[in-house]
Amino acid sequence: MRTIFMGSPEFAVPTLQALVDAAHEVVCVYTQPPRPGGRRGKELTKTPVHQRASDLGIEVRHPKSLKSAEEQEAFAALKADVAIVAAYGLILPQPILDAPAHGCLNVHASILPRWRGAAPIHRAVMAGDPVTGVTIMQMEAGLDTGPMITFARTPIDDKTTGELTDELAEIGAQLMVGTLIDLTALHPLEQDDKDATYADKIDKAEARIDWNRPAGDVVRHIHGLSPFPGAWFELDETRVKVLRAECVEAAGSPGEVTDDRLTIACSEGAIRPVELQRAGKPKMDLDTFLRGKSVAKGTRLA
Repeated sequence: MRTIFMGSPEFAVPTLQALVDAAHEVVCVYTQPPRPGGRRGKELTKTPVHQRASDLGIEVRHPKSLKSAEEQEAFAALKADVAIVAAYGLILPQPILDAPAHGCLNVHASILPRWRGAAPIHRAVMAGDPVTGVTIMQMEAGLDTGPMITFARTPIDDKTTGELTDELAEIGAQLMVGTLIDLTALHPLEQDDKDATYADKIDKAEARIDWNRPAGDVVRHIHGLSPFPGAWFELDETRVKVLRAECVEAAGSPGEVTDDRLTIACSEGAIRPVELQRAGKPKMDLDTFLRGKSVAKGTRLA
């Protein structure tokens, strides 16, 4: 099929690659504009999708908006059969949605209508959902409200958001390729709005660990924010991110270190970090962390 691809982060790269591998004609890639990055924050950094498209020799466009008549005409002039969207990062105006013969199909990282919005993977992990997945959806003007074409599920178990993102990216890529094979024979299913929940964008203010919550909630909070932005606590006025943790049997006042293995009491039960990261340092396992910074029993963490 003659295809436009629209995506930006690493999550979207497997879908772009899968379309190319399946011999779809990707005539153009739309992605977010290069932004300042690098060690000094001054070098313009292309999105992962931009980099992969360039490697594949595909034309790349990165408009700041698709609202102008000029951008909409340029999009329509590509005469695509379908546009495939995966975490693009811009709202698509109606003329964009209508331009391809089969419209715009979205790879959404949840089983809709649960977790519409910006951070479906984070929110599913933080909420303790047992399963999540990918939905292929026919896009419309509303926020992730369009008819569902197909979906696939996967268990969350104790995966972090980072691990789950990688897994769902691969699932979504293969699901989209399979969808395009039978696209005209599939029958989209309307979403039931009364079952909808919303995955608000992650606010960095959410990242501080609240020891006044039960241990299970704290672990889900940690895994849901790993690797970014990273749940953290303060130790000697320094932020320490916890990237993975486990529930353990222990008791104490919330935030109290109960042994020499950095077991930390919560309102119910306790957690023990498995993987941590001090500011400006690489991530490390607990033993490595404690060799560099012992934490005495009875220490109260903020």
